[in-house]
Amino acid sequence: MDGMKAPQVMNGTEGEIWIDGDYMAQVTEFKATINLKTVVVNIVKTRADQNKVVGWEGKGNLKMNHISSYMMTKMAENIKNGKQTICTIISKLSDPDAIGTERVVIKDATFDSLTLADWAAKKIGEESYNFTFTDFDILDSANE
Repeated sequence: MDGMKAPQVMNGTEGEIWIDGDYMAQVTEFKATINLKTVVVNIVKTRADQNKVVGWEGKGNLKMNHISSYMMTKMAENIKNGKQTICTIISKLSDPDAIGTERVVIKDATFDSLTLADWAAKKIGEESYNFTFTDFDILDSANE
């Protein structure tokens, strides 16, 4: 990209999330990252570590306003029965001033914990959930 203009910077306010097809208007933050796993490859006549990528690990977090028992309803019964709740998450970021829309599907997402209760007087209720995933697809990318 040769140049940019300030209005082209994507604004997270335009972000949207769907979990298993359910629109999550209450989401306020979302992040999904890939961490590469590497092993050191020894090479003679060099002192620097050389690395080879041998795999990856997907991790993420979503934060939302607490407006319903959605996550409890989705996960509690599975937890009690020793089952894993596996979800598909679609993220969309589409700022009207940006050069395009980004849409990513996160596959095989499993949440690391379930919040049963977390509140304080005179404080807006929020929930935060870490998750892992094993696959993803880029549905749309913002390209010039």
